[in-house]
Amino acid sequence: MKDLGARLAVSGMGIPFLLFMLYQGGWVLGAPLALMAALGAREVYRFAGCRGTRPFSWIGIPVATALVALAVVRPGFEAFAPWALGALGLLVLVALAVALFSRGPHGSPLGAVAVTLFGVVYAGLPLACMVLLHAVPVQADWGALHPSPWMGLMAVLLPLAATMFGDSVAYFAGSAWGRRKLFPSVSPAKSWLGAAAGVLGAAVAGMIWLAIARSHLPGMPVQGLGGAAALGAVLGVGAILGDLAESMMKREAGMKDSGHLFPGHGGALDRLDALTFTLPMAYALFWILEVTA
Repeated sequence: MKDLGARLAVSGMGIPFLLFMLYQGGWVLGAPLALMAALGAREVYRFAGCRGTRPFSWIGIPVATALVALAVVRPGFEAFAPWALGALGLLVLVALAVALFSRGPHGSPLGAVAVTLFGVVYAGLPLACMVLLHAVPVQADWGALHPSPWMGLMAVLLPLAATMFGDSVAYFAGSAWGRRKLFPSVSPAKSWLGAAAGVLGAAVAGMIWLAIARSHLPGMPVQGLGGAAALGAVLGVGAILGDLAESMMKREAGMKDSGHLFPGHGGALDRLDALTFTLPMAYALFWILEVTA
């Protein structure tokens, strides 16, 4: 609770900027996300360094950035996926070659290559999914005959609202009434009651999102409040898993925060923790719903 003031101040400034980025789309959205991907990958590599693994950050950070840039210039799945897969495969081959000539078998080459790839996927791919998700309404023609800048914003708003609202409900409910710990070896502050409240809050966020987004996305395959609540709840579970996954890495590294980029919030990964799960999940869920509609 001692960081609540700083958290609210950062959120008060960051949320309007994020909404502006989502409304504009394109490079106005992609460029800051690419920077966040670079910062997130660097923090992953810092985690690994605390445990004695030396990944090839000079390779991984540019590739994490490039994944987001690739999503901007190739916003459809069929256009993005082959190039992204090729970039990740090339990353592994280059990292292996560098490990061979610079470190040899006694320089932990397997760990270095694995962490280099993981940093790219963990920090870069979810933010690339935000760009891809932003393009879904136009790609799937959810706006009927009236496309507008609001369409992409509304699509991304679902995972953002489910994550943020669910996290806030979990934070206050868990602080006030949570007793039984959810995963004390990873995150001692989280409780089962807080987690349940967070999933419920995410479900409510899904219904609120539908009420707001319906007029902007008349062609989307989610129309009923029950379906929107289910989507929100699924994303709420993903948010908890994402939060716990980042906490696990910080605990292994012996770090309280991934960095000091945002006062009261920590580093880039501390802001992206839940979104590393919810953004790819939302993109996959929308794609599944569109295919099966």
